[in-house]
Amino acid sequence: MKKKKSKKNQANSNLKNQKLGQTKNSSKLVLFVFGIGPIIGIIIFLYSKGFFNTPTI
Repeated sequence: MKKKKSKKNQANSNLKNQKLGQTKNSSKLVLFVFGIGPIIGIIIFLYSKGFFNTPTI
């Protein structure tokens, strides 16, 4: 009886670990898109407006 319960607990913990891994991966993706994305967008916008060009006197 106890062995069956431990097997069920192991199966449940494996499912929880898989779900936790998926949430970790999705959270990393969200942080990358919303963290790095705007920075890259701002750099592209400033570059298109000539912000990084050296001024000519």
